[in-house]
Amino acid sequence: MISKQANIHPGAKIAKIVTIDAFATIYEDVEIGPGSWIGPNVVIMNGARIGKNVQIFPGAVISGDPQDMKFKGEVTTTEIGDNTIIREYVTINKGTKANDRTVVGKDCLIMSYVHIAHDCVLKDKIILGSYAGLAGEVEVDNWAIISPGSLVHQFVRIGTHVMIQGGSKVSKDVPPFAMAGREPISFTGINSIGLRRRGFTNETIYAIQEAYRIIYQRGLNISDAMEVVEANLPAFKERDEIILFIRASKRGIIRGYFDGKEV
Repeated sequence: MISKQANIHPGAKIAKIVTIDAFATIYEDVEIGPGSWIGPNVVIMNGARIGKNVQIFPGAVISGDPQDMKFKGEVTTTEIGDNTIIREYVTINKGTKANDRTVVGKDCLIMSYVHIAHDCVLKDKIILGSYAGLAGEVEVDNWAIISPGSLVHQFVRIGTHVMIQGGSKVSKDVPPFAMAGREPISFTGINSIGLRRRGFTNETIYAIQEAYRIIYQRGLNISDAMEVVEANLPAFKERDEIILFIRASKRGIIRGYFDGKEV
């Protein structure tokens, strides 16, 4: 199941049940798990660690050197989780000494022409739409969706179950369960449709909405809003995730809109 026209270094560690199509290039320090498919003209460079049942479509380049002037050739990795799909012409750069690795988790869909820069960490079940670009050291939590053409600034964090509108310029952290869009990037509500599809109860969704009403519609600064959320909403898992995320934010979170006006 390995084409004779593929260029594979004899030192690469490739599981027995792997398909590699014509003109793919596999470097020496590469590991590919069973059930994976490497399409035509794919380039997998040193440091790549590919899991089980991964599909990589034609023209993708995995584990290329970081586009970072501080990179001096240190040994780092790119890790791709099981069952992830990487479509045509995606580029994923390996880590630098900042974090030593770039990670794309399990069950992700990375659509065509996406760029994932050095030291990004993407967790599981994430979707990146075509032409989205993630700068270095971006973190994306489980179930997030970043729609086509979006650009994410270096060091930004995107919370779990977030939905980002296509073409957005994301320069601030996006807290869990939120939808974000407009120009400049702003909170536009919670991702209620996505949450219902993933089994969240109406009660939990309403409680998340109430937390964000306090954060974005009371005219409070973030510190005061966190105190009001803690004091007035009963403790539940999602409330605590929101509070922990916002308090840990180094870049600050996206601003809010209400009836088209800043709050």
